[in-house]
Amino acid sequence: MRPLVIAFSLLLAFVVQPAAATEWTQGPGYKTFVIGNEAAPTPDAVTGGLLMSGGGDWAMDAFRWFTAKAGHGHLVVLRASGTTESQDEFYNVVGGLASVRTFLFLERQAAYDPQLLAAVKKADGIFLAGGDQANYVRMWKGTPLNAVIDAHVAANKPLGGTSAGLAVQGAWLYGAMDGGSITSPEALADPLGAAVTIEGDFFHFPLLTHVVTDSHFDERERQGRLIAFVLKAERLRGAGDGAPLAGLGVDEEAALTVEADGTAKVHSNKNGHVWLFQGGEVQNLTAGKPLTVTGVKATGLGTTSRFNVKTLEVKAPAFVRTYDVKDGILSERTP
Repeated sequence: MRPLVIAFSLLLAFVVQPAAATEWTQGPGYKTFVIGNEAAPTPDAVTGGLLMSGGGDWAMDAFRWFTAKAGHGHLVVLRASGTTESQDEFYNVVGGLASVRTFLFLERQAAYDPQLLAAVKKADGIFLAGGDQANYVRMWKGTPLNAVIDAHVAANKPLGGTSAGLAVQGAWLYGAMDGGSITSPEALADPLGAAVTIEGDFFHFPLLTHVVTDSHFDERERQGRLIAFVLKAERLRGAGDGAPLAGLGVDEEAALTVEADGTAKVHSNKNGHVWLFQGGEVQNLTAGKPLTVTGVKATGLGTTSRFNVKTLEVKAPAFVRTYDVKDGILSERTP
């Protein structure tokens, strides 16, 4: 009888043993990855702020500021290409986080998935990875995820982004919807043309209602195209709709950290800058024609500058320049 008892006991153990939880690796239109302990409590207080990184290697002081804003708790990374690059760098290099979960978007339907939305709502911080901002516009704009991200920022919780994840933060943005990335000469040749794909009514971050952003700035000579972006956005926005728009370009390996009250600080690995573009007297802004505008002010923000993104007030600028565009050709005035 003993062999029967043993066999029965083994069978009973097999029957009543609870099944292991299924690992969450995918959903409708997305894949997901995680590192760390999502069940751990958030160690510190969560406070609002924006991280605006210009692409390339991360300015680590800025990213540590961001993880502190997230209470060293639980971060969600949203992306539409790559896999775990940002997740691994946050957890293993920046450090100090309880967990990081990545959602890799493959289709627009992912932005409607209840399980994904619940995870993003629960996040202490949200980070928008680099890539192609056109994917973010196509997959997220006007979706429940769009609303969840807006609500996250409105709830005084931190959000950051780099490269494409910076480009989408302003109230108006260059969407790169034609599959390319327009150059400054191309944009200045016809700012109102179809290739200058300006999008609005995407994210609605109160601190950036009057800002158009751009990344990889000085390295890719994007001064001219940001002027074009701002002018087309102004035309699309129409008159009488708040303060004039400004352009904010961030160099590679630089970042702007913005507190909830708008005060901001520049961080850089290699003496990079954040560029603030304002004003200018438009002489010719006509569809199909090259731009002519005079007196566009560019203020360079360095690591010792003081800046408020809400008021656009700058103290101790790294430089101040004036640009003119005549028949689509950009020039800098000599002092």
